[in-house]
Amino acid sequence: MNQRPKHTTSESSALVGQREFYRQAREIVADLFQPKPWLFWTDFIISTVAAYVLASIWLALPMTSPVAWLTFFCGSVLLYRSSMFIHELVHLPTSQMKWFRRTWNFVAGVPMMVPSFSYASHLHHHSSRHYGTENDGEYLPLATGSFKGILIFMTQIVSQPILVFVRYAIGTPISFLHPALRAWTLTHASSLVINFQYQKELRSNGQSRWDTFWELFTCFRAWVMLALVLTGIMPTIRLPKIFMLALFALTLNHIRTLSAHRYASKGEAISHLDQFLDSTNVTGNWLTELLCPLGLRYHALHHLFPKIPYHNLGVAHRRLAEQLPANSVYHEATYPSIRAAIKDLLMNIRSNEHRQSA
Repeated sequence: MNQRPKHTTSESSALVGQREFYRQAREIVADLFQPKPWLFWTDFIISTVAAYVLASIWLALPMTSPVAWLTFFCGSVLLYRSSMFIHELVHLPTSQMKWFRRTWNFVAGVPMMVPSFSYASHLHHHSSRHYGTENDGEYLPLATGSFKGILIFMTQIVSQPILVFVRYAIGTPISFLHPALRAWTLTHASSLVINFQYQKELRSNGQSRWDTFWELFTCFRAWVMLALVLTGIMPTIRLPKIFMLALFALTLNHIRTLSAHRYASKGEAISHLDQFLDSTNVTGNWLTELLCPLGLRYHALHHLFPKIPYHNLGVAHRRLAEQLPANSVYHEATYPSIRAAIKDLLMNIRSNEHRQSA
């Protein structure tokens, strides 16, 4: 007679508990999954126009001007906010809000050299098969590593703008010289990631026409910027000033990214609930909104329900925090600040280093 596996009852109870948690949580936020296009448009237009006006003042004024630095910081924050709409586009069906997607690419994605196709890899970050594994471009096992991993992660801030520029200015035209070069470029150099080992999956019919258009347009944008400098139309000083805008925006994003997860995965596939528990919600204050725009402070909630649009995440979090039982696992993902989340990560790294040295 076959023996029943050990812990079958406890495992079954845990599974039932997970399903009940998910059912309760979904009922509480069931009316919050519908995006509001007017809010997307209003937020995007105001943020982007203000960002470009402030960035233009920064580029025009001498760096000795206090006003220049004020516009630099404010402009960078708004450029960062505008660019983060790429995250919302990934979670929208391609048939939904088509003109918003095209407008964002034309007005923000191409000028900032982050066309929306370059973030398609984000969907792997939400997959239970890929989250936390080598096939997740947005994850590094930081908590199970050392402080050296944090240092390497932060140095990406300097290298990424350069790599992105080279990718489109040089990589795009060269990739069309041979099918093998094209395939390598699309799989290895066409995703916004922090895990540089990530390889993008190519569709059987190749890149879509729109994706190819945005890629070529971004290449054109890169060469126009260079041409303006080489011909003297644009002062050379503007290139390092543009680079500084990118550096500051990336610094904000990297700080946010450090606080978004616990990074405790060891590379194996994990359940949807464990994916949630490896992520964080940060209540914070107004500064948290600057560092985590468009609802990204509620990252654990976003992993629980990826289809909730950014403008409803705050409402959803408050409902869940108030209506779920006090012993619900939902509360385990909440931190009072970005600092607290990062401090927890650093403590886990220190503990890991001590275990390895013992």
